[in-house]
Amino acid sequence: MASPRIFCDFRLGPGAQFPLPQDAAQHVGKALRLRAGDGLVVFDGRGGEYDAVIQRIDRDRVDVKTSAFRADDREAPFEVGLVQGLPEADKMDWILQKSVELGVAWIQPVVCERSVVRLSGDRAARRESHWQRVAIAACEQCGRNRVPEVKPTLAFRDWAAQPSQAQRWMLAPGAEARLAECTAPTGPVELLVGPEGGLSERELDIAATIGFSALSLGPRVLRAETAPLAALAAMQALWGDFRR
Repeated sequence: MASPRIFCDFRLGPGAQFPLPQDAAQHVGKALRLRAGDGLVVFDGRGGEYDAVIQRIDRDRVDVKTSAFRADDREAPFEVGLVQGLPEADKMDWILQKSVELGVAWIQPVVCERSVVRLSGDRAARRESHWQRVAIAACEQCGRNRVPEVKPTLAFRDWAAQPSQAQRWMLAPGAEARLAECTAPTGPVELLVGPEGGLSERELDIAATIGFSALSLGPRVLRAETAPLAALAAMQALWGDFRR
């Protein structure tokens, strides 16, 4: 059985001894029922990971000590960021979790014309904090040692006004071009996906004017939570992890 992996939001080093963050300590002590002397893996999101051993468990406190460092890199061979139109309910959690497992480098939530969920201010900050925890948990599960950033939520027009040097693709049912016809990316890629109902005609036009090429994933219309994951998986199959 693989050792549990725990993210620590502070810089780690070999031979360091420290208490795990409270949520992680509760997970290790109560959910996993680990004991003093058991091993685990810790990482700080900056690359690489450390073997560690539990030194002491006391109620909600778990002290660990790191040992060997491993510079394991499980990142995708190309950088792809997901610009996701906000879907309803908990679909964003699902998209975040699975896109992190599929190697996405960052996630930009945007409020589109057809977004049912509208976030701003404190409410947006709370959701973004929650989404970042979802991304961390996905990294703990899948073995990534670099945590993708969940960027602050923006209105579509505010996001579109930001400059970018990345290659830009957007999913648009009915588009003539197919993802499989694209050449392998040589630099960062931005993938734009709409919410339920897709991007509006106005948003499609705006995206086209700022350099997005419209791509189709086939003759069927995929749900908002299916389309980005299908596209990311296809990219990994065409040019990334699935070929290595």
